[in-house]
Amino acid sequence: MSVIPDPAVLTGLDRWRALPVRQQPTWPDASALAAATERLGGVPPLVFAGEADRLREHMAAASRGEAFLLQGGDCAETFSELTADNIRDKIKTILQMAVVLTYGASMPIIKMGRMAGQYAKPRSSDTETRGEVTLPAYRGDIVNDHAFTAAARVPDPQRLVDAYHNSATTLNLIRAFTQGGFADLRRVHEWNRGFMENPAYAQYDAFATEIDRAIRFMGAAGADFDALRTVEFFSSHEGLLLDYERPLTRIDSRTGLPYDCSAHFLWIGERTRHLDGAHVDFFAQVRNPIGVKLGPTTTVADAVALMDRLNPDGEPGRLTFISRMGASKVRDLLPELVDGVRADGRPVTWVCDPMHGNGITSANGYKTRRFSDVIDEVRGFFEVHRSLGTVPGGLHVELTGSDVTEVLGGSEEIDDHALTRRYETLVDPRLNHQQSLEMAFLVAEMLRGS
Repeated sequence: MSVIPDPAVLTGLDRWRALPVRQQPTWPDASALAAATERLGGVPPLVFAGEADRLREHMAAASRGEAFLLQGGDCAETFSELTADNIRDKIKTILQMAVVLTYGASMPIIKMGRMAGQYAKPRSSDTETRGEVTLPAYRGDIVNDHAFTAAARVPDPQRLVDAYHNSATTLNLIRAFTQGGFADLRRVHEWNRGFMENPAYAQYDAFATEIDRAIRFMGAAGADFDALRTVEFFSSHEGLLLDYERPLTRIDSRTGLPYDCSAHFLWIGERTRHLDGAHVDFFAQVRNPIGVKLGPTTTVADAVALMDRLNPDGEPGRLTFISRMGASKVRDLLPELVDGVRADGRPVTWVCDPMHGNGITSANGYKTRRFSDVIDEVRGFFEVHRSLGTVPGGLHVELTGSDVTEVLGGSEEIDDHALTRRYETLVDPRLNHQQSLEMAFLVAEMLRGS
């Protein structure tokens, strides 16, 4: 944690500078940081206020059980993996999952990527030690490089500008893929047919056949498939680096209100949700829909206090609570939290992050997760909401469109040895393409029963 040592009373969007600022790098060159943030203050916005407003309406629908959020993408995007193929494959995976979930839920699926800005990561330690060498921790490509050298680990403010340009490139490709026919419902369904050709997924064949019949029925009934050739796709990332978020905040000409134009949806992490901290203060002032990660130490008082700060008037769709309890704790800890928030009366959209509470280390030393634990936490999330009569509003998942081997299990039975084949993440393990689709079929069954 670092505190800006300026005793002056700062107001408005810069008030956070006088508060505890957790999980920030130590920039070695103040003038270089000032030059980078000044540059960011003059660039065009990455997203627009009207788009964020529309997402807020969708999130309000999810809080009422009239829509469901699917939020997925990399644990940490990297500059080196910014290719058209990688972006296409992540979008393709999310679209495939969304078709399955749409059918299971019989409601619209809000499609959102952890993309076009997920370049920063919080760390448990400011330093990393290998052998006798200690260097600054890798905090994501927006800060420094993953290579374990003194030069690579120096925080470089120019990377803030690089992250902006890479995010702009990603958003351009997202818009091209989702508006140019790539997202056509019939094409996406054909991709899922290919998935079902693998005997490992025979258990989902009946469900896939139902979807196939539904699409053929729509065609026979004269459905307007031209209207189903495009989709809305929203961007999101953890709003971690305030030196990036603040200069990309703009005042909307329609309303005179501030929007963080780095993404449609920003979330505050478990490590930065302190009520006295800079992150809560800053995001309380922007108009985007906002999420907060809630881990197993969260109390009802914590949650209500966050509502008081981030959504005091109870605006529908404004605030999302993303629970990350762990499979072994979700059924014990989540009910009291959900019930306490419900008693408050102000609307909240509840979303499940089944990834971050289920980390383990494999026998051969890899940071990983078990697919079975991931699914069990989602199942527990649905069970809690079903028992309380509240709404399970969405899913927040770390995934990739590639055939990596980073998460144990699934129908293809990735084991400890298989982790060595394609373990490519620089931070947290992700579901691969096949595991992501398998999750979609399993969650679709849960949605049918909720």
